[in-house]
Amino acid sequence: MKKFRKVLDGLTTSSPGVTIGSPSCGSAAGTPTAAPTPREIDVQETLVSENFQLCKTVRHGFPYQPTALAFDPVQKILAIGSRTGGVRILGRPGVDCYCQHESGAAVLQLQFLINEGALVTACADDTLHLWNLRQRRPAILHSLKFNRERITFCHLPFQSKWLYVGTERGNTHIVNIESFILSGYVIMWNKAIELSTKTHPGPVVHLSDSPKDEGKLLIGFESGTVVQWDLRVKKADFRIYYDEAIHSVSWHHEGKQFMCSHSDGSLTMWNLRNTTKPFQVTFPHGKIQKDGRKESCKPILKVEYKTSRNSEPFVIFSGGLSYDKAGRRPTLTIMHGKAITVLEMDYPIVEFMVLCETPYNNEVQEPYAVVVLLEKDLIVVDLTQSNFPVFENPYPMDVHESPVTCTAYFADCPPDIIPILYSIGAKHKKTGYSQKEWPITGGTWTLGSHTYPEIIITGHADGSIKFWDASAITLQMLYKLKTSKVFEKPKPGEGRAADLVEEDPFAVQMVSWCPQSRIFCVVGISAHIILYRFSKYDANTQIVSLEVRLQCEAEDVISPSENENNPCFSEPSSHSPQLHHQHPVSPGNRTPEGSKDSVPCLKVKDRVVRVPPGYQSELVIQLLWVDGEPPQQITSLDINSAYGLLAFGNCNGLAVVDYLQKTILLCMSTLDLYGASDPYQRLTRSPRRNRQSTSGLTELTDNQQSIDMERSKSPTSESRENSFSRSRSSSVSSIDRDTKEAITTLQFGESYGRKSDALPTPCLWVGTSLGVALLIPMSIPTDQEERMEEPVTIGPSGAVQMLKGSVLRFGFLDCMGGIIQSPYEVWKDPNAPEDPDRPRRRKLVHFSPSSSQDAYGEGHLAVVCSERQAKIFLMPSQSCLYVHNITESSFVLRADVVSVSNSVCLACFCANGHVMTLSLPSLRPLMDVNYLPLTDMRIARTFCFTNGGQALYLSSPTEIQRITYSQEMCDNLQEMLGELFTPIETPEAQNRGFLKGFFGGNAQTFDREELFGEAAAGKASRSLAQHIPGQGGMEGMKVAASGVVGDLARARIALDERGQRLGELEERTALMMTSAETFSKHAHELMLKCKDKKWYQF
Repeated sequence: MKKFRKVLDGLTTSSPGVTIGSPSCGSAAGTPTAAPTPREIDVQETLVSENFQLCKTVRHGFPYQPTALAFDPVQKILAIGSRTGGVRILGRPGVDCYCQHESGAAVLQLQFLINEGALVTACADDTLHLWNLRQRRPAILHSLKFNRERITFCHLPFQSKWLYVGTERGNTHIVNIESFILSGYVIMWNKAIELSTKTHPGPVVHLSDSPKDEGKLLIGFESGTVVQWDLRVKKADFRIYYDEAIHSVSWHHEGKQFMCSHSDGSLTMWNLRNTTKPFQVTFPHGKIQKDGRKESCKPILKVEYKTSRNSEPFVIFSGGLSYDKAGRRPTLTIMHGKAITVLEMDYPIVEFMVLCETPYNNEVQEPYAVVVLLEKDLIVVDLTQSNFPVFENPYPMDVHESPVTCTAYFADCPPDIIPILYSIGAKHKKTGYSQKEWPITGGTWTLGSHTYPEIIITGHADGSIKFWDASAITLQMLYKLKTSKVFEKPKPGEGRAADLVEEDPFAVQMVSWCPQSRIFCVVGISAHIILYRFSKYDANTQIVSLEVRLQCEAEDVISPSENENNPCFSEPSSHSPQLHHQHPVSPGNRTPEGSKDSVPCLKVKDRVVRVPPGYQSELVIQLLWVDGEPPQQITSLDINSAYGLLAFGNCNGLAVVDYLQKTILLCMSTLDLYGASDPYQRLTRSPRRNRQSTSGLTELTDNQQSIDMERSKSPTSESRENSFSRSRSSSVSSIDRDTKEAITTLQFGESYGRKSDALPTPCLWVGTSLGVALLIPMSIPTDQEERMEEPVTIGPSGAVQMLKGSVLRFGFLDCMGGIIQSPYEVWKDPNAPEDPDRPRRRKLVHFSPSSSQDAYGEGHLAVVCSERQAKIFLMPSQSCLYVHNITESSFVLRADVVSVSNSVCLACFCANGHVMTLSLPSLRPLMDVNYLPLTDMRIARTFCFTNGGQALYLSSPTEIQRITYSQEMCDNLQEMLGELFTPIETPEAQNRGFLKGFFGGNAQTFDREELFGEAAAGKASRSLAQHIPGQGGMEGMKVAASGVVGDLARARIALDERGQRLGELEERTALMMTSAETFSKHAHELMLKCKDKKWYQF
């Protein structure tokens, strides 16, 4: 196999990059002609655009801003609608599906076609949709848009194909579920109420068919009017007028009485024999006061009245508490006989639903659980036990327990890490749950063949960290870590607590994790870093604390040189950075009286603490206040377990810490790092005195006014015209922001610090906000004992390269195009008992750039990606092989070198929502998809790529969206997703017995087709509603059609298809007739033309 040839002498660092795919050859003598590059490049690139396709895979977490709830009692699946038009369908663990209405209109109501594999959604834009759930990715079969009336309530009787739709005007329309066409049968509000009534009854708030007779429809109007409408004779059986507004109605299963909930906190019971007044009125939470009057109560928003064979009926309702009890939490009340249980909820109740054994409304209901949908949680209460415990929720509904502030995604982790984290995390699980199994058990899901260990890490505003098992498109919490336990709690009124800039001083900004060595590093918003080691044993430990003074007094101002892309470089001089071992003091440290100086934001616990098994803190690094100014937030971090080093930077400079010896190796401003190699000729100005506030991370909302990614852009680059332009922090002027050079990315790795190096050595790559990539070589003792005693020496800075925009990411490839992993230390338990025969030694794994090649000195490729550009450099010659301008109009937010389809590529996510992939090393564009046109702050902060062609981001404050950009994974997605529908026999209706049937207790069946069909009811007005065919089309309808509704649907489809074929035949006949007529006409015209001509005139 050919490899890169030796790079010729005389190459300069400033050689301009070569365009994609055509590296030019250097001259033989090394004279400065064309940009000298290697003679041959022979990397077999295997990736092509066909390897890439972008699609959503699965969404985890709690549905954001939920609005509606539905349950299929036969299929045992649950649906939740949201304010943004999303529908989440949940079954057994692993069965979790997300659908989205294109309109984005809020979902008002959900209705399952019970045991039919279909769902009706009613949205706030007054459109009904029919979803086919018999495919792994549900699709809309039909939509019906109401033009003149607003939908307020829907009801679909079990095993019926006619949907009742109540409107704001008080009318009730009827929709055929199969064809999604309105029936001509309408119950007008003025017919439903008495003609003598002078006021409008208000919107329809309830519709239900009588359990005793399906031909009777109970209509509840908001004003307090209830009408039972006889569908056959088209008139009202009875009308109830009540003083209080109605919120909900619930039948007793025998159909002789029903219960209403009202706006004054009362429940009324009505008997069909006497509808003049309720036979019972109760105020469940309204006590009688001293003056004899009842307490005024909040509305009871919903009531469910469910009967049980072996006990008293259940009356379950939400709301109804007295107004006097201020500050009480939202409640669900369960009345069972004389016992009243009030369950307090953490969040307001959106909707609840009682789960019953039978789908038939005319049978004893036998309730066994109640699903309560809260604003930020979903709980299920077990009704079969007297203390009403809740079920343990198997879905990850608590991603947002504290707001998510950062994410990290690791695919193809070591296989042993997930069981270990789970076993540690399982010890801290809550108890007191119901012993019964989770009742939502619908659908089927099997572990696919394309699974590998994946872990998602989320950092939160309260300083907590959660590790999640994300293998096989599911999500399960493994382990939770609280970083705030490292610090003392600030006492109220204490000086330091009062001066804290942050509401959430422990909020996590970024994490760095090495799965192999299990070393974990957390960066917090109070300019602190915590380093953790993993142990299976508990231990007594004292946390070591290092304090770093990283404050740049002198402004780094750029002279008006326009040399951004081709600055003149000199070879790095022998300038040696000053080493600071404790508290390096910056020049001119004048402290105004009374202002804070040399104190950290938080106080670390200085006593020995007992730590449980799991991640145990070993070292805390804190930046100090300087001259009354808080420390600047940390913008970049990297840790390497093989080197035992940790590097971090902010807008002032860079620090490197030896975490084995617990010493500070380097602490200097960005400008000092360059020495004589500064690409910009910078001057210094007087010290700055304006205080910079740190930007908050607590809630990643869409209109966040601060942005981490708003690193200072290069002063010569054009202003950013995109969705982030409004997000400049108001506390820092744009001039001030532009003149500071922040450290934006750091990467340890084996590389060549100088062109003359023959062998790779440990190096630190530093990227800055002004587009500079800097290489710092290091000398690390190799012997274990020396490593713990001898200092690590950091050489003067080596190579300096320039790119457009802030540097975001470094990656390293060998000369065969394969990715070079960073070296790491193999994990050993730090608290394991010592074996005297086998002393503990550090075991290091190195991936040297030359290990896969025949001879040393062949070098490696460095991938450097900035906000606008990607460049490939050959080391150690530092020549630029390829350049690609990624974007001109926007800027890259996230970039990563990732493995896809047994190869590697550069994946980029832009601020304008584009997701791109580029080949390596040639930087050919392979994919460019405009995926998220309206990228907001939350997505920008949480988007991350990982290997295997996967990525994720926080799609809402409570949900994680995973996507794939790999064609292979898109192809295998169907196999990985769960099935929502499983064929189940509909339970038979109970035999009601001779006497009940004889005395009229049976439910009368009636033919709705006779009443609502076109033959009897005629057609509805075309202007009332518009039918919109869905993408599911006829094929989807065939799949959905089965059961009672299905037989009719199949017959209708057959007729439609037959009609279609007859129509086509008719069209063809008509076409032939037209053609024949045209031919006849032309023949006649020709005959007239030629009639008088002689034969020889032709």
